[in-house]
Amino acid sequence: MVSAVFHNPSTCAPAQGPAAVRAKAAALAQPAATPPAVRAPREPFDWRGLALRVLPPVMGAALLIGIWALLTMKEGSAFPTPAATWQAAAVLFSDPFYDNGPNDQGIGWNVLFSLERVGMGFGLAALVGIPAGFMIGRFAVFNHMVSPLISLLRPVSPLAWLPIGLLVFKSANPAAIWTIFICSIWPMVINTAVGVQRVPQDYLNVGRVLNLSEWKVITRILFPAVLPYMLTGVRLSVGTAWLVIVAAEMLTGGVGIGFWVWDEWNNLNVAHILIAIFVIGIVGLLLEQALMLVARRFSYDD
Repeated sequence: MVSAVFHNPSTCAPAQGPAAVRAKAAALAQPAATPPAVRAPREPFDWRGLALRVLPPVMGAALLIGIWALLTMKEGSAFPTPAATWQAAAVLFSDPFYDNGPNDQGIGWNVLFSLERVGMGFGLAALVGIPAGFMIGRFAVFNHMVSPLISLLRPVSPLAWLPIGLLVFKSANPAAIWTIFICSIWPMVINTAVGVQRVPQDYLNVGRVLNLSEWKVITRILFPAVLPYMLTGVRLSVGTAWLVIVAAEMLTGGVGIGFWVWDEWNNLNVAHILIAIFVIGIVGLLLEQALMLVARRFSYDD
């Protein structure tokens, strides 16, 4: 007896071709759609922190100007008021780079000439002071030989070196550069030497085990470790150099912010002297802040 099995055509799935099978497999292989990421709530702006950073300096400047205004309220005062000084500054900075001859130039040129002298004297001090600091910190014999000389010469007033420069160079400009050099070299020498002496002995023992040459010990081990100390010395030296150049230019004459201050004193223009004081302070602050940023870039304390 032959039995037959009958299938209901309505319940029988149609045959799928190869293309349909591949499409279905590709659809199954695709990852399920992920829900959109939930964005974290934005933190509120720290107005209190901004106020604590901005308001105290503004209040300090306002206090200074207020005291200045109170002290110059009396008529006939030799000191100009803040308003008169501001008006003089507006006129002065309307054309800071005029040139009417070697003895009559704008304040911008005088600042640039002073920065040029500072750059030359400071650069020479860095070329001599940083290698000398490495030598002093690295070799005990050299340290014992040079340290007494540094202790003797470092406290000497900067202007005491100016006559020596005038005697040797017979010219005011190199004498001013020499004064900057001899006064800005000491912080770099001392800080670099201290940094070398504070390098852990284990680092040097590793270099000795690896049989590194002295040059490689300095460049591969000492220099990275000493760099923060060295940059601190550089920052202190720049401040000293900018301080010295103003006093040196007052005595040597020529072109420069120090000479400009002295020339304005001879003209009894006190408002311009006050403006020059603010300019000297702002330029010195910018130099120091720039070097502090560089020092923080190479700081490994954190």
